[in-house]
Amino acid sequence: MLRLFKQNYPIRNIFFVSVEGLVIFISVLLATRILYGADLFDQDSYLTFKAVLITFVFLICLYYNDLYDFKVTDTFTELGIRLFQALGVAAIFLAGVYYLFPEIIIGRGIFVLSVAIVIVMIVSWRLFYSVVLKYGLFDQKIILLGSGKLAQNIYNEIIQKRDCGYTISAVVTDKDGQFHILADHKPEIACSIVDCNLCILSQELGIDKIVVAIKERRGAFPTKELLDCRVAGIDIIEGNSFHEMLTGKLSVKDINPAWLIFSDGFKKPTLRKFIKRTEDILFSFLLLILCLPITIFTAFLIKIDSRGPVFFSQERVGRRKKTYMVHKFRSMVTDAESASGPVWAQKNDSRVTRVGKFIRKWRIDEIPQLWNVLKGEMSFIGPRPEREFFVHKLEAIIPYYKERFTVKPGLTGWAQVCYGYGDSIEDAMEKLNYELFYIKNYSIFMDFVIVVRTVKTVLFGVGAR
Repeated sequence: MLRLFKQNYPIRNIFFVSVEGLVIFISVLLATRILYGADLFDQDSYLTFKAVLITFVFLICLYYNDLYDFKVTDTFTELGIRLFQALGVAAIFLAGVYYLFPEIIIGRGIFVLSVAIVIVMIVSWRLFYSVVLKYGLFDQKIILLGSGKLAQNIYNEIIQKRDCGYTISAVVTDKDGQFHILADHKPEIACSIVDCNLCILSQELGIDKIVVAIKERRGAFPTKELLDCRVAGIDIIEGNSFHEMLTGKLSVKDINPAWLIFSDGFKKPTLRKFIKRTEDILFSFLLLILCLPITIFTAFLIKIDSRGPVFFSQERVGRRKKTYMVHKFRSMVTDAESASGPVWAQKNDSRVTRVGKFIRKWRIDEIPQLWNVLKGEMSFIGPRPEREFFVHKLEAIIPYYKERFTVKPGLTGWAQVCYGYGDSIEDAMEKLNYELFYIKNYSIFMDFVIVVRTVKTVLFGVGAR
């Protein structure tokens, strides 16, 4: 794992994307060489820049078409369809750029030939990489020590995420512990802690890391064996820390206060807070102006579609549990909760108006919250604001729920781009896992990643209710 700006990335995945970018870049240069020979390289001093532009646009389109999600592109047919879609969108976008800036056109015929070469090279590269994933080449070998829910969750995450960069070579359970192992994902060794020696087992299997996911550490905890393994050069990592690194979220059901107290993170330097607030002011002001035509048109549609006001204001709980009024475009019928009382929005909610369905899907109803951001009641990035009625209810049930109020609520957040909408206590708990991860590992770069993923979520209308 490579830790970059407080985020963990499998080195193999970074290598994969880098090579794919290099493949696209080389394809453009190769097409140029085939059509124009070496002369164009000397005549066009901006050729490298033009090739980099095409590479960047192609990579963005591949990402936004889920071509870096191996759960989605798990078949050759799906890969082919999405690849053609992504390259088609890239071609349309670049055509628009070339129309506006004709001086950066790379050359007649080069783009078409580049696309043909790109398709062949990317498919070949991905077929090779699928073999790497299938056989776990270059994976880190680990021993999973434990048999509780945390250990089971780690096991499930690793086998479901083909490109996580880890292979479980052995599962060592607690004394009398039970562990569910899938038939087609059996590790080389599965034994009890009382029946095997961790150091000898690690040496025999060539283990790089031992993940300690034992919840109860009294009695049969293998302190001496783990110490011997650590001295021998094997990494020992606590289960919750590994789960956080692997999944991009915490597990509030499994972590204890001591782990939160002594773990890294939760730092809020003054300079970082100043930069975040400055960004909030500048971008909210700019977007309020740019979105003015959309605001006027949306207000007109809402007014002619259903009876009631254009805007909907409701009290929400913000940082330090201070309440404030959040503003949105009205997307439901007037007095939607008059009969039911406070309830979460449901899928295909009958209270949502015709215009409301559209503006919810494309997140247009959130535009008025830019005013809350400008006033300082909210930020662009943070946990979504919740109503006081639900806050009291969730605090009594979900551990560490009050910690989400140490930062300002946001228009979007890590939970929104990773999990989406939730309408139950279980969903609220899962979203808190992501929200605490964001609060713990916040960085400007992480905000940038969330913005990029939010754009993808909005474009494809994912998670709206």
